[in-house]
Amino acid sequence: MTTLKEKKIKCVVWDLDNTLWDGTLAEGDAVRLRSEAVAVIKTLDERGILQSIASRNTHDQAMAQLRMFGLEEYFLYPQINWGAKAASIEQIAQSLNIGIDTLAFIDDQPFERDEVRFVLPQVLTIDAADIARIPAMPSMNPRFVTSDSKQRRAMYQNDQRRDQVEKAFTGPKEEFLAGLGMVITIALAQEEDLQRAEELTVRTNQLNATGYTYSYEELDAFRQSDQHLLLIAGLDDKYGTYGKIGLALIEKGTEAWTIKLLLMSCRVMARGVGSILIQYLRQMARKAGVRLRAEFVTTDRNRMMLITYRFAHFSELSTDANGVTLLENDLSHATPLPNYVQLQAPEVL
Repeated sequence: MTTLKEKKIKCVVWDLDNTLWDGTLAEGDAVRLRSEAVAVIKTLDERGILQSIASRNTHDQAMAQLRMFGLEEYFLYPQINWGAKAASIEQIAQSLNIGIDTLAFIDDQPFERDEVRFVLPQVLTIDAADIARIPAMPSMNPRFVTSDSKQRRAMYQNDQRRDQVEKAFTGPKEEFLAGLGMVITIALAQEEDLQRAEELTVRTNQLNATGYTYSYEELDAFRQSDQHLLLIAGLDDKYGTYGKIGLALIEKGTEAWTIKLLLMSCRVMARGVGSILIQYLRQMARKAGVRLRAEFVTTDRNRMMLITYRFAHFSELSTDANGVTLLENDLSHATPLPNYVQLQAPEVL
C-alpha cells in the first residue's frame, strides 16, 4: 500500500462575469469570451476533471450566452442564481456526489473568494487572473488520463438523463432498475486495466471499505500474484457505459480468503453494484471451500460500505490497534442476485 492521496481536484467551478468572459452580462455588456479560459476548460475536460458554474446572473440569459459561445455542454449542474456562491458550490458537490474538498472555485472578485473560503475552507479558491496557470497546478494533473477519464463528462451527463427519468418514474424502484437493462461485468484485472484501477483507489472515498490506496506498480504485483485476486467491475445500461466502476482485491489463504480492498465509484451508489460484487465473491468462496473475510477501516466518509457488508451477512470478528476491523461472512445465507441486472463474470476463477 502506498500514499497517493495528494489532493486532486475533481471539479472546477467557474464564475462567469469577468472570469469566463469579460464584461457583466446583467448590465447589458457585450461580453467577450476569454480565449485562455476556453483553452483551460478544454484541457481540464480532456483530463477527466468535471466543470460547473456558480454565478450571480439570470439563469436563462446566462445559459443562452453559454450556448452562443458553444460551451454549454462542458458544465454539469450549473448554479446560476442570485444566491451565495458557497451555497451554489455545495449544491454542485451534492449533485455530483463528490467531496466538497475535491472542488476548486474560480472568481475575479476577492469578496466572493473570501466568502467561499470562510464557509467552505476545504474548497480551493483561484483568482481569475491566474486562469492560465491552472493546467500546470499539481492538483489539476491526474497521474494517468484513462479512457474512463476522457469519457467522464459524458458519463455524468448520462447520469443526469437517468436521474431525470427516475424522478419522473412513478412505479417501484425495482421496476425502474429493470428498465435500465443493466449489465455488470466482473473480470480479473488485466495490465490495461491498471491505470484505471489506480485512479479508482485515488478518487474513491465514500465507497472504499478501507481507504487503502495502491499504486499502478503495487496493483500489477497483485495481478501477477498467485496469492491474490484483483477483480475489476464495469457497468453498462441502455443510456451508455458507466465505465470501470469497481475494484476488489482478495488475499487467498488456505482456509480463508480476505477482501483487502473493496470500492465502488460513487456514481453507482444507488445501483446496488457493491452488493452484487460481494455476492459474487461469496459464491467464489463457497466454491473454493474457504471462509470469506473482509477488512474494514473507518474513515470520515465510508460508513455506507460497512452497512453494505452487514447487509451481505458480514459480522465483526476483531479490531486491531491500527483500527482495522476484521469481518467474516456467514456463507450459509444464499442471497440470489437481483433480477434487474445481468451479470457477466467467470463462474470459477
